[in-house]
Amino acid sequence: MGSRGSLRPMAGLLAAMTVSLTGTRVSAIALPWFVLTTTGSAAQTGVVAFAEMAPYVLVKALTGPLVDRIGPRRISWVGDVVSAAAAGSVVLLYALDSLPLGALIALVSVVGAARGPGDLAKEIMVPEAAERGRVPLERATGLTGVTERLAQTVGPAAGGAVVALLGPLASLGISVTCFALGSVVVAWALPRGMGYRAPAQEVKEGYWRRFGQGFAYLRGEPLLLSVMVMVGITNLLDAAFSQVLVLVWAKESGHGPAMVGLNSSVMGLTAVGGSLVAAAVAHRMRRRPVFFVAFLLAGPSRFLILAVDAPVWAMVAVFAVGGFAGGFLNPILGAISYERVPRRLLGRVNALTDSLSWAGVPLGGLVGGVAVAAAGLAPVLLAGGAAYALTTSLTGLRPEWREMDQLRGQGPPAVPAPRESTDLSRRPTQTG
Repeated sequence: MGSRGSLRPMAGLLAAMTVSLTGTRVSAIALPWFVLTTTGSAAQTGVVAFAEMAPYVLVKALTGPLVDRIGPRRISWVGDVVSAAAAGSVVLLYALDSLPLGALIALVSVVGAARGPGDLAKEIMVPEAAERGRVPLERATGLTGVTERLAQTVGPAAGGAVVALLGPLASLGISVTCFALGSVVVAWALPRGMGYRAPAQEVKEGYWRRFGQGFAYLRGEPLLLSVMVMVGITNLLDAAFSQVLVLVWAKESGHGPAMVGLNSSVMGLTAVGGSLVAAAVAHRMRRRPVFFVAFLLAGPSRFLILAVDAPVWAMVAVFAVGGFAGGFLNPILGAISYERVPRRLLGRVNALTDSLSWAGVPLGGLVGGVAVAAAGLAPVLLAGGAAYALTTSLTGLRPEWREMDQLRGQGPPAVPAPRESTDLSRRPTQTG
């Protein structure tokens, strides 16, 4: 496993996540704005968003057993290379005036299909990177939260500015560079063999048997199942907001993509502060109240402030407060997952939980586009904010959420080797 106490794997993993996620955030503004401005259709904008996110969710769900078998380092590297190639093809075809909508949808689908396994692979290397650097798990998940928020800050700012100055497809060049750089960082900074890789006896098991083991274990974890349902609903609403609603608002209000980038970047910047605070003090805080209060502050307010056509300073303030609160969410969720899932099953279980949590994301753009076309922007924003508040409030009343602090400070649970036990739905004995 290499020398313990080295921070290089953790630093390299964080750097790879930063550049890859920045590329994703840039393209998240550039591509929808390109479709919206060239076609004038919110519905077609939603179709392109669906074309990226549907493969992302589906392929991510199915590649968990492969990540566990092949190893996450290799999967991460290949995913970044394919993403760079597909995004670069979009730029090249547009420059040659040979980018019909069908070709754009196909290439965007490739980007989504590659991003899913690549993101999963980076996520499941976090606990090992923390062990190698002797970093507490909650601090490591807090740092990954900071990384995600930095990408959310830099990406929209760069994307919005470049779109405003040079056009949407020019900003895709930033995405191509980021994806390519992510593959270089993974290959250079992360030790070979990093991340769990199946031993010889487990490799002999069939794909669907290994896939079923992830489902079996997940069935015995009510807290993780409840997290999936709640996050799945809020992710759908977030997707509708970011892929369609906020862009339609920018066009109808006259603020343009630069204001979208400003709001997103302010939210990302304050979320960095929230994640830094979480990394420093989260191990001393009760997770349940912090989690649900943060969700209420981070989610519904964005919908409501745009619905009432508030002044710019008020919008920026709401996005700032929501971002700071949102900085506490992913560190808590990440720590819970790493505490409750055995390392041998981490790829399979995380692939399922992530994909099911993201199952509504491909529909978000479609639902948002159709809803705006049918009812108008303001009613949809109000309905979205109300649905967000009800989801986060009512879910927290379920009894399994009391278990959020139950396994804090313990190592990953132990699971018998496959040939010793096939009943993975039973909760294994915890190890300290």
